[in-house]
Amino acid sequence: MFKKNFIYTLLLALLINQSNFAQELTTDNPKYTAHNKGKFFVNWGGNRDYYSKSDIRFKGADYDFTLDNVAAVDKPKGWHTDYINPVRMTIPQTNFRLGYYFTDKYSISIGVDHMKYVMTANQTVNMNGNIALAAGDPGAAYNGNYSNSPMVLSPEFLKFEHTDGLNYVNSEITRLDDITGILGWNTDIVQLNTVAGAGLGVLYPRTNTTLLGKERYDEFHVSGYGASVKAGLNLTFFKYFFIQSEIKGGHIRMSDIRTTQDPADRASQKFNFLQTNIVVGGIFRL
Repeated sequence: MFKKNFIYTLLLALLINQSNFAQELTTDNPKYTAHNKGKFFVNWGGNRDYYSKSDIRFKGADYDFTLDNVAAVDKPKGWHTDYINPVRMTIPQTNFRLGYYFTDKYSISIGVDHMKYVMTANQTVNMNGNIALAAGDPGAAYNGNYSNSPMVLSPEFLKFEHTDGLNYVNSEITRLDDITGILGWNTDIVQLNTVAGAGLGVLYPRTNTTLLGKERYDEFHVSGYGASVKAGLNLTFFKYFFIQSEIKGGHIRMSDIRTTQDPADRASQKFNFLQTNIVVGGIFRL
């Protein structure tokens, strides 16, 4: 009888001890991926960009005209070592972001979406306004009044690019949700998350413009602002490393674009954009 009671008592003690151990593992030593609050993250990658048509207004001392529904494209680099070459990283279209999780799900971050915007050459658009340059000016051949007049955007008339680049410097609030449970994986080995966020920022382009034969102005300049939303998937490996795919869309208003060496020469435009991104990064505690 004593032996039987002893065995029951021992089994009960082992069960209680096992329960306490499991509770300690859950509460005091959770998986690294179970909580994000207090972690930092950084990522780097590339993008492709798609732009709506836009009306672009050009204004100076001797001209004021608008080009209607101007089309533009991005300037992809493709798979290239420039993405990881420190001295050539600004040549392709890139994304950089640094952020901090202030809760387990929500982070705040700052970053730069280095897009490239190239007006399609030799397209025909409607033009409204006037040009009245001095007789000896190279662009005087285009003098006149225009009212829904077809104009071929030849390089001699206009080259218009934000190619170094259409820099969207922005801050974002992002929500991350772990959906690994539906797959039954160990999240400290592989973790699958959904990502959704919204951002605001300024446009700091280096605009490459040749307008009416004038000398171009090719310096960085704060030209406007933008707003965006995004959604994507995040795949985290071995707790600290991740690859993330995103679709990002937004609206850009650029009301103060420098176009020539003359400070009086300016342009303005607004358009929507869609961006697809693939970035790699790390998540860590300091």
